[in-house]
Amino acid sequence: MAMTVHVDVVSAEEKIFSGLAEFVTLPGEAGELGILPGHTPLISRIKPGAVAIKVPNQEQPEYVFVNGGILEVQPNHVTVLADTAIRATDLDEAKALEAKKSAEEAMANSAGDMDVARAQAALLAEAAAKVALIQKLRKH
Repeated sequence: MAMTVHVDVVSAEEKIFSGLAEFVTLPGEAGELGILPGHTPLISRIKPGAVAIKVPNQEQPEYVFVNGGILEVQPNHVTVLADTAIRATDLDEAKALEAKKSAEEAMANSAGDMDVARAQAALLAEAAAKVALIQKLRKH
């Protein structure tokens, strides 16, 4: 049996995933992070994107979309505290595409206010990450 680590993915609303995993990948603030059992302790902010959880005896990883949050890694436990977390199978492609389009239009029409531009860029990043995850799932 492969080595495993316990993984919890939680949001303010609910626990999305709790169980053993062979590895976890997710979008850290400084780039993509890969976590294996026995990983050095780590705390990192995470960006909007897909958390991939490789469950033992399951060919394809479980995917969860997170809209930012905090990652805590201990040698035998990984915790993802997400601002928002949605099971990839629950994502709505039409809504994600519409949100991406709206964010792109809002950015194109912004009057140069930096705070507004940052907020719009965050919305665009979230929508683009959702669309990317949906497209990745479609390939599997």
